[in-house]
Amino acid sequence: MASLLLSMHCVSSLRSSGGLVHFRTAALGAERRNYSSKKASSSEYLHQSVVPSMHYQKSLPRLPIPKLEDTIRRYLAAQRPLLNDDQFRTTEKLSQDFQSGVGKQLHEELVAQDKNNKHTSYISGPWFDMYLSARDSVVLNFNPFMSFNPDPKTEYNDQLVRATNMVCSAVRFMKTLRAGLLEPEVFHLNPAKSDTDSFKKFIRWVPSSLSWYGAYMVNAYPLDMSQYFRLFNSTRIPKRGRDELFTDDKGKHLLVMRKGNMYVFDIVDRDGNLVTPAEIQSHFKYILSDPTPAPAFPLGVLTSENRDVWAGLREKLLAAGNAEDLRMVDSALFCLCLDDESMRDHIHISHNMLHGDGCNRWYDKSFSIILTKDGQAAINFEHSWGDGVAVLRFQNEIFKDTTEQPLVHPGSAAAAAAVDSASAVRRLQFKLDRELESGIKKAKENFDSAVSKLTIDAMEFKKGGKEQLKKSKLSPDAIVQLAFQMGFLRQYGETVATYESCSTAAFKHGRTETIRPATKYTKQCSHAFVCQGGQHSVEQLRAMLNECSKYHGQLTKEAAMGQGFDRHLFALRYLANSKGQALHSLYTDPAYAAINHNILSTSTLTSPAVNLGGFAPVVPDGFGVGYGVHDDWIGCNVSSYPARNVHEFLQCVHKSLEDIFTVLEGKPLS
Repeated sequence: MASLLLSMHCVSSLRSSGGLVHFRTAALGAERRNYSSKKASSSEYLHQSVVPSMHYQKSLPRLPIPKLEDTIRRYLAAQRPLLNDDQFRTTEKLSQDFQSGVGKQLHEELVAQDKNNKHTSYISGPWFDMYLSARDSVVLNFNPFMSFNPDPKTEYNDQLVRATNMVCSAVRFMKTLRAGLLEPEVFHLNPAKSDTDSFKKFIRWVPSSLSWYGAYMVNAYPLDMSQYFRLFNSTRIPKRGRDELFTDDKGKHLLVMRKGNMYVFDIVDRDGNLVTPAEIQSHFKYILSDPTPAPAFPLGVLTSENRDVWAGLREKLLAAGNAEDLRMVDSALFCLCLDDESMRDHIHISHNMLHGDGCNRWYDKSFSIILTKDGQAAINFEHSWGDGVAVLRFQNEIFKDTTEQPLVHPGSAAAAAAVDSASAVRRLQFKLDRELESGIKKAKENFDSAVSKLTIDAMEFKKGGKEQLKKSKLSPDAIVQLAFQMGFLRQYGETVATYESCSTAAFKHGRTETIRPATKYTKQCSHAFVCQGGQHSVEQLRAMLNECSKYHGQLTKEAAMGQGFDRHLFALRYLANSKGQALHSLYTDPAYAAINHNILSTSTLTSPAVNLGGFAPVVPDGFGVGYGVHDDWIGCNVSSYPARNVHEFLQCVHKSLEDIFTVLEGKPLS
């Protein structure tokens, strides 16, 4: 199980901005899996799995609560490179006091509480609460994006054709999932044994309460799929103090946005079947040629507001007689945003898919597919309901389906004659009073001001990648994380709190755990490369790289097994707060605040469907680092606010990677 290393970016203990799923050691990588048991006989389904989708859910192992002494030991190890000797002594003393006193009591209580709630995990409730109680805007602070690779057949990247195919595939995915025919999410360590028809035919007859053990016997690890039901017909509803998640799986319609106008039409008929692709295409054509001007007060921008402000304005919208139209928005299968702009480059794509202009988005929907005029596509998703596992699976399946078996083709005339789009498509028209108009105007000003401060830059390192690092017996992820440590040291002269998230989806209702990539080993190694050039032999530098790689691998394994320290300390603090208990000084220690002020927030992603992913920094003086390690190159997509220089940071990271690969070639640093 220790090799299950699917990871993704998520939140620090207070704020986040990520959601990118990370495949390490090909974890859940395409080469390790073949979703389809057999091709669907009907175009209604993507495939028809021999094993029911939720077959393993009942028997998934429970997320372990680490021993308190392990948590304190790991916490102090992560603090060491961030503190001077005096600061460390203080933190060490506070930690030991916590471990033998208040912490011990809280831990025992947490364990007892967990024993009484075997249907879930100890982190699930507190984690939902943390997300839904956050009052910051979901834009930049929480919603990430993942962009699709273009369709290899270029003529299929036409906006109308691609929108139709993506929506049809999305409905097929939804139907496959709801019929229990979607292949279960399983990580195969030995696919030759477990990813076979004969094993699937065997395991489907093993009762659900035992099925996990059957998979475990052949080195296969089923993953938690409890978040999947929130993909469709779901929205985050703003409420004062704490938002709510809303799902209404009876909704049959799609929400479409263009120029800030909002449209709905049914994409599933009353028998639950996909409306014909030609009709859907005709409706999109109608929307794309609708001459209605952009509204002076686009409602979508309200979803970018502070959550309490938006909650107040939503109440006013309801009072003004908009309940039915808001219900249509909330219960829509998902949101499709048709943008009128063409993309100039990667940077433009990142800005457009991460935030856009604020008017042609409904950021509260569980996810939105965004399609630009030139057919660039991406998913932007709301983060409270899930960690990106479900979204990435959805994205991979949609990409595969639209590229391998598209339902409409370039030049296939939309069924214009047969379809009356004007009566099928309804443009939502909201009743607004002065107060609502001024709220929308203010929301747009706040949005413009926030996004104007964000800079995004990208870098490609072409001198090596995964293959060369593996040949050198080094963990590719460890080396790229080390390059971020070296790059930051070169630029700013210090080692700072760094966050890399790891999925704990191998457990029932697992969410994420944090890997802390800044270690005593990366600090020593970074100083050797950056500050002490020429003082160490190639062999010594090589040995330091090995040390960093080994330790990072250990941290990653621990995190995937639920053996980090971040979630445990978070749950203990949550428990103390819920009892109205005064916080122990471990939590008020400046060092605790500093390690949770994640200046380097990192997340990695490689998938055949995804071109690039991105998110904003989680703190004003931070970087949001999206990266991918490919066979022979390494890519980074990084964001920052004015307090940091992202362009210079990427130059420093590039230089660090050059130095590392120079040493791997056996050459001294110049």
